Amino acid sequence: MSDQAGSGNEVGKVLGTQDATPLDFWVAINEDNYLQLDDVVGVQTTVPGAGRLTISGVVDMVRARHEGVTFDSDVFLADRGLLPVQTSRAAHVVSTRFEPELYVPPTPGDAVRRVAGLERDQALYFDTMEQRVVAGFARDGEPIYLDLEFIDGRRGAHVNISGVSGIATKTTYASFLLYSLFHSTVLGAEAANTKALIFNVKGEDLLFLDKPNARLTPQAREQYRWLGLPAGPFESVGLWAPVHRGSDVAMPDTGSRQRGVTAYFWTVLDVVRDGLLRFMFAEEGDERSQIADLVGRVEAQLQRHAEEIRDFPASVRLPDADGNPTVVHSFDDLCELIRVHVEQDGGSWRGPIATGTVNAFLRRLEGARFHCGHLIRGRDAADIEQHRVDWRANQVSVIDIHNLHDRAKRFVVGVVIKKLFEAKERSGQARPLVFLVLDELNKYAPREGWSPIKEVLLDIAERGRSLGVILVGAQQTASEVERRVVSNSAIRVVGRLDPAEAERAEYGFLSPTARQRAAILKPGSMLLQQPQIPVPLQITFPFPAWATRSSEVADEPESDPFARFGA
Repeated sequence: MSDQAGSGNEVGKVLGTQDATPLDFWVAINEDNYLQLDDVVGVQTTVPGAGRLTISGVVDMVRARHEGVTFDSDVFLADRGLLPVQTSRAAHVVSTRFEPELYVPPTPGDAVRRVAGLERDQALYFDTMEQRVVAGFARDGEPIYLDLEFIDGRRGAHVNISGVSGIATKTTYASFLLYSLFHSTVLGAEAANTKALIFNVKGEDLLFLDKPNARLTPQAREQYRWLGLPAGPFESVGLWAPVHRGSDVAMPDTGSRQRGVTAYFWTVLDVVRDGLLRFMFAEEGDERSQIADLVGRVEAQLQRHAEEIRDFPASVRLPDADGNPTVVHSFDDLCELIRVHVEQDGGSWRGPIATGTVNAFLRRLEGARFHCGHLIRGRDAADIEQHRVDWRANQVSVIDIHNLHDRAKRFVVGVVIKKLFEAKERSGQARPLVFLVLDELNKYAPREGWSPIKEVLLDIAERGRSLGVILVGAQQTASEVERRVVSNSAIRVVGRLDPAEAERAEYGFLSPTARQRAAILKPGSMLLQQPQIPVPLQITFPFPAWATRSSEVADEPESDPFARFGA
């Protein structure tokens, strides 16, 4: 893919008018050559008493200026040939590797070469990666790799992606990373059992992962071939959408995608038995809030008194205000029963909670009833097991939440990741791996406040590595995400950033030059930081080989409204 001129040839010499240190140095560029940002170079120097030393590095700044002039206006005189000047072009290099490991600077005048092939791999530590994951293309057109050991938990885990919405293509890049993992040989025999769970939070972009992209060009196919990947859709995809509101039959609430989508819902028994009510109160709040205490009290009472009913597996039997057993067949009934109990001053369900807090709790419960009620079924629930989100059934499971109200989105995200993490905890094993892809991370794990979803995500960020749960989180602004979630990510990816956001401490891994670059990145270009390379590299990735909207689907769109029930 690369046709870069002069690859492997001398491009300049170590500059003598600027300090050369073991960590960085300047290169005077030859008149007939050039260096650009992210070029990989090498220099050999002689160390007295130690012999030859090879220093590799990456260009992170290039400058040009006139020598022999004093005033800014001299440039016009030089342009007219009235002033003798010399143009100097130089590049700043950040050292990446020393062979042997001897930390001394190069000597001014040492020849600097642009490196390729094995030398480039050595400079970027690709030769030390036993299992390499294709991350995209560098600016020289050659592949960039990630070390799987810093993704799967052996030496690190988790990926965090930041960038302005609509420009940074965060979700598309997360999808590409999964495609690279699942459609290469890097996972080996583990690939068949490795799973990914993706929340589709905006539009229908992720509802066509299993369809080939009709807009894929021959050039894009060649890019996939060069990266060692097939050009096509994801091979094993399960699609889940919320059950349609007001429908007696469990129909998925989707847009243009009809066939192959399964409706999901939970039952009244699930909410009571598994303590799911808290995720309907998942707005950002104070950990010491009495509302959180009341939610905990109510959940404890529900679990204590609930009885399953053989003839109605989705319903539950609970005591009413007088202690008489009553069958709860719907979420409306459950909310009404809870209201009656918490309004009893001094009762065991309410405890010493003030009336104002109870009223606030009931207002939120009413909001949950309206926005989440259709996701909870009771007596009318049929084929319950068929409609439970089963992330084990396919290699990639897409959970659609884009049509839901914000409160319902939080409920679905909280419940699904709680169930996922509990299942991995019960297994007690890191394998098989499960990748959890979640956009709008700042909404679910905000910097300030506490929520039950944030608690689970923190658990995944801090303990998920040992349990094989890998978080691929994305957000517009990392500064609004809980610090521990971001800091536990071994791989950082940055798309276009607002200049003010780029100056925040969360982007301390970016050099001043990289922060400036982040403000002008084009869609599809990202800055990638990984532990083994001390400087972030700009990467691009191929156009999606899978459809991202109905208009890109290569085969005929499904027009039968009842096709979702077909084979």
